[in-house]
Amino acid sequence: MAQRIALIGYGAIGQSVHQLLQLHGAGQAEVVAVLVRDTAGLVDTPQVAPLLCTTLAEVLRSQPTLVVECAGHQAVDAHGVAVLLAGIELLVASVGSLADAAREQALRQAAQQSHRQLILPAGAIGGIDWLAAARSTGLARVVYRSRKPPAAWAGSAAEALCDLQALTSAFTFFRGTAREAALQFPRNANVAATVALAGLGFEATEVEMVADPAAPGNQHEVEAEAGGGTMRLGIVGHPDPRNPRTSVMTAHSVVRAILNRSAAVLL
Repeated sequence: MAQRIALIGYGAIGQSVHQLLQLHGAGQAEVVAVLVRDTAGLVDTPQVAPLLCTTLAEVLRSQPTLVVECAGHQAVDAHGVAVLLAGIELLVASVGSLADAAREQALRQAAQQSHRQLILPAGAIGGIDWLAAARSTGLARVVYRSRKPPAAWAGSAAEALCDLQALTSAFTFFRGTAREAALQFPRNANVAATVALAGLGFEATEVEMVADPAAPGNQHEVEAEAGGGTMRLGIVGHPDPRNPRTSVMTAHSVVRAILNRSAAVLL
């Protein structure tokens, strides 16, 4: 039986997840509801119009087996705990939202109380399985570095720290913990949060953010040292054409997590 998927949000990630499931998830997963705050601009779109909901109650009536959040921190606050307590598993694309300690605790408690899973996809980064496994070998240090073209930092707190348009060379405008990064740059730090949750936690994970005119794309670099070995990981992600702050790989990672729930072979 196909999984019944409800999406919260229908922006760049939500639209891509819907399209990818239609392409690759036939017989495995079907989108049965899409929760949005405003249906304007979507009611005339045939593929999504019949699925639109404006309240969580409407979504729950569609009997989803998994709810996928694709709409940001406010959506996690508004619906995350309620979804879990309704007995439905929740996949959170906005992993950076868990940098708020109270929000993370509320979600964890709801998942434990309802005996349902809170699923956090890897998103735009790799090596998450290695980091999580390395904890039991004695994970000693994790550094995550986000290097992006200046335009990718537009609209963020970086604008107050440097003149993005005037940069002619790489400029590191932030050094701090993963928690500080995720709270100060909520639209740009999902990967920092994912690395932290997989490894040493929000306080012990070091983060650097760099605006670099020469960056070929959204670059993610992870350096880790553990009793089981060392890791040096570098990824250049292509930005989503609908939203340059989001990697193309984010939606693909979400879909992989969805389809893995019913896969015969789990990788």
